[in-house]
Amino acid sequence: MGNIQSCCQTPNDSPKPGMHSGLVSQGVSKSDVYDPGTRKSVAVPPATAVQKVAKLDDLDFEEGQPVLRMSDLKMPAEMDLELIPSDYPKADTIFRKKFQMDVEEKSKKSHSFHVSSGLHEKHSSCSTIFLDGSTICQPNPKITMQCLGLAIYYHIKNRDTNRSKDIFEEPLHPLTEESVPEEYFYHNPDPESIYRFIYPIFTAFKLTGEFAITTLVYIERLVIYAEIDISPTNWKRVVLGAILLSSKYLDDLAIWNVHFCRIIKGLTLKDLNELERQYIYLLQFNLCVSTSVYAKYYFDLRSLASYHGLPVVLAPLRRERAQKLEAISRYCENPSMFNVDVKKSSSCDNFTDMHHANAILS
Repeated sequence: MGNIQSCCQTPNDSPKPGMHSGLVSQGVSKSDVYDPGTRKSVAVPPATAVQKVAKLDDLDFEEGQPVLRMSDLKMPAEMDLELIPSDYPKADTIFRKKFQMDVEEKSKKSHSFHVSSGLHEKHSSCSTIFLDGSTICQPNPKITMQCLGLAIYYHIKNRDTNRSKDIFEEPLHPLTEESVPEEYFYHNPDPESIYRFIYPIFTAFKLTGEFAITTLVYIERLVIYAEIDISPTNWKRVVLGAILLSSKYLDDLAIWNVHFCRIIKGLTLKDLNELERQYIYLLQFNLCVSTSVYAKYYFDLRSLASYHGLPVVLAPLRRERAQKLEAISRYCENPSMFNVDVKKSSSCDNFTDMHHANAILS
């Protein structure tokens, strides 16, 4: 305040949805922008700026190094932001729409809708409630991974076109040391093959069901933001990049990219770093997943599991189980309620009582 240059912008220069402010590196003009498809710097008209965020001399960049500028990120003009399922809870998930297409196709072929007999179903009553071992806070890892494989399968099977980016193409960036025949990419993978690909990664890093749900959110966000389709040639690298980002963002795990290279033998560290960098760029650095969006994907995956008859073990709700679920719900609503302040030492002049967590009494 009081200086000639003000940090505030005029109302006419407020950012638009899908656009961000960015920095310009030393030695690179404002009209140079990196194109992930060509991996070259191409010329675009310079963008107007109200003020300089920082001096060029203060920025430590290598000369000639291309810079991804957030100001160049735009959402497609014809896209309605409220129809993006990975960002808005009211929009239907993409895999659910593609799954319903498959159901409608099967119903047309059989000319009748499948009606379950209900003989093997367990229904809850006032005296007995049947629950499985999965909750929205702690989804069953195996069932959730199987549902993730099914969701990816429907993306591939019911894709509209074969749009893709070079960074995701497995023929250009192989994941195996052995050469893969070209005929391999002509056939859609089955859900079991997809599950066998993601299972070793989740097991090696001890990733839980929440990571599988977040992975699916990132995949569908990439499909819309980057305007691509999941196909037999790119699904492995698309899934791998989503798992990598979710493992780092969701719980801030100490996972290095080199650890992924040890699991996938044909993957080089340089290739994985480039995949991660372009993945974040195509997602427009948007890795946030709201609670409502997460819940929507969780329940849609449960519907998918129910339709395919995945082995969900139902058991009557016992008293111990009810107390455990109540404790989890209370912790999610107010985590500070269970924090215990522990001091290493205290004196008589400044004595503080230790706070204990509230116990659940029956």
